Amino acid sequence: MRRPHRRSQPEQPGSSPVARTTAPVQHAAATVGVAFGLLGLLGFLPGFTSNIGALAVAGPGSGAMLLGVFSVSVLHNLVHVLFAVAGLALSRTPRSARGYLFAGGAIYLLLALYGALVDQNGAANFVPVNTADDWLHLGIGALMIGLGLLPGGSRTPPPQRVEREGA
Repeated sequence: MRRPHRRSQPEQPGSSPVARTTAPVQHAAATVGVAFGLLGLLGFLPGFTSNIGALAVAGPGSGAMLLGVFSVSVLHNLVHVLFAVAGLALSRTPRSARGYLFAGGAIYLLLALYGALVDQNGAANFVPVNTADDWLHLGIGALMIGLGLLPGGSRTPPPQRVEREGA
């Protein structure tokens, strides 16, 4: 005699025999991504960005200042938004989250060095950056690399899921 077909019930959060955990390095990458997203968006908003009418696409001619301190341009803001998207996308696994934090940190350290060496009024300052940006980029770079050292979860494979009979 055939058993009646039972509909499988959707699993409730936390009811899976294999618990999914998010590693600290993944939380860090996602948090950094959200922070970059906020910075990128605030760079386009009056009230957070002074002299918004002078916001240039790129270059040292942009007179807009995020929080009245940091030079910003459309390019600068879009770079922050791209770092946000990358951080959120790459936070899905410990390995990609760590890669994002290390690579992003290295990029920001190089950006700090670039800002320290470039003539702030010259054409090479296409981002644009100022002294406050340089210090911020140095801090962001160091912070991202430091966060990349956070634990990424265990190296042992997760336990195999056990199928229940009759389910």
